[in-house]
Amino acid sequence: MDAHPVSFTSAAERINSRIWKDLSAYRHFAIVQKLLQEDISGTVDMAAKIGKRRAQILSRPPRVGIVGAGLSGLRCADVLLGHGFEVTMIEGRNRLGGRVHQVSLTPGHLVDAGPNWIHGTNNNPIMELAQSTNTLTGSWTAKTSVVDETGKMLPPDEAEVYSDMMWEIIGAAFTYSNRNTSTISPDESLLDFFNRELTRRIPENSPDWEKKHKIMSQIAESWGAYVGNHVFSQSLKYFWLEECIDGENLFCSDTYRKILATVAKPAVERATFRYKTVVNKVQTSDDELCESLIVQTESGEALQFDEVVFTAPLGWLKQHPDTFCPALPARLAQAIRNIGYGCLEKVYISFDKAFWRSPENSENDKNDTQGFIQLLAPNYALESNPHRWNQEAVELSSFTPADSHPTLLFYTYGDQSKYLTSEVAKLSTKEKKDAFLYEWFKPYYSRLPHYNESSPDCQPVGCYATEWLNDDLAGNGSYSNFQVGLEEGDRDIKTMREGLPDRGLWFAGEHTSPFVALGTVTGAYWSGESVGKRIAQAYGRTVEGKVAA
Repeated sequence: MDAHPVSFTSAAERINSRIWKDLSAYRHFAIVQKLLQEDISGTVDMAAKIGKRRAQILSRPPRVGIVGAGLSGLRCADVLLGHGFEVTMIEGRNRLGGRVHQVSLTPGHLVDAGPNWIHGTNNNPIMELAQSTNTLTGSWTAKTSVVDETGKMLPPDEAEVYSDMMWEIIGAAFTYSNRNTSTISPDESLLDFFNRELTRRIPENSPDWEKKHKIMSQIAESWGAYVGNHVFSQSLKYFWLEECIDGENLFCSDTYRKILATVAKPAVERATFRYKTVVNKVQTSDDELCESLIVQTESGEALQFDEVVFTAPLGWLKQHPDTFCPALPARLAQAIRNIGYGCLEKVYISFDKAFWRSPENSENDKNDTQGFIQLLAPNYALESNPHRWNQEAVELSSFTPADSHPTLLFYTYGDQSKYLTSEVAKLSTKEKKDAFLYEWFKPYYSRLPHYNESSPDCQPVGCYATEWLNDDLAGNGSYSNFQVGLEEGDRDIKTMREGLPDRGLWFAGEHTSPFVALGTVTGAYWSGESVGKRIAQAYGRTVEGKVAA
């Protein structure tokens, strides 16, 4: 969730970094040169080179069915269309984009229902797309604002000390996990490491150690907003898989709208789209039988393809293991079960004015709140929040005039996400849903500077809450993650990434990306690109270029 760079491996250390070794291997895996040096002719044993099934259809363009028209599917289509394939996009929704989707919050202001961030700016194709499409991005120079459990804002200098310590511990955890993953118990959590570090960094003989330890323990819970689950469920053994591309993390203040349109353009112009079409069975065969793959839909259709790329979210794959016939190999089915799936949700609440900003909007004004806001373990809203869930928010009024708006964006995760989405789903109208959310979040936005309940500026005027947990096509959740108990996380990802090319079945999506981009838009984009190039290679097509510089 945060704009703090979640990349801690220096250039000098990358030779020993698992995540950077994987990225290098992934590039070789996806970037292939010309497979056939000879011209395709009768003098070449094509069956030996590319298999019987593929060899018998070289007289026509191969037909590829891509299940899911999100970023990974759209990027895969682009690559395949560029190499002469016929592409059909099969999408369960009535729109493209998948989780990348925009909604109207208030008149004139679109917001992203899905990803908000560009994770890492160095050698990131999504950053390059943002620049080429003039998509506005933003970041904050101000430090995180912290509201303590009593509802009082901590002094900025004190909040900065806690925030810096938190990120130092996160950096240490990445290093420890990377170096010791083979010996760390699968049952050990990030919270276990955090508590050990707190004992070392805040010894019992230090001034105010109890207060500092308590606040830092509460801040540790904020990691849930990054991965969609509680910090006590985050695997320490595979914490290194959470590291991202280096560079800044930028908020896509202009939304992903123009980036999505650019990625989708080749497919929109040249592929066939089948919207509102839900797949319930994929039948594959081995190379000896030389049979087409058959994709069956809920409406009873049977579509034939030479290759099928399945880009459904990991959560959907978990819930539908019987989709594939014959059944997926045991190791691949196990990999899908093993990797965790998050429950990150968002609530946007907009106002007439950004009352939390000082009139002068000065960064030196202690009452001017910019960027990130953490409200720790509140004990002042126990009736609505008896579990004292932390509240994590970012304010959106500090960008340029063209893309700022007086809105607070709350990120929820874990049990809080489950509770809020279930309660909102019970309400019959948008008015009732908004009223519930205004009331539920009021104890938190009312703790911000300059709040005055009688002022019109402090009254909410617009609201939007995501409901990915209630979305079957999204797999009832959001983004892969790595939870306590995971034993072979890196191998699981590689197994899903490999897919079943001999059977013409491929998998793409953020859960099959390079380790450094798991759970991100960049990861989805790279995974689709990789599969597109691998399919082209499987047919002896020349594939050149790079996944990343």
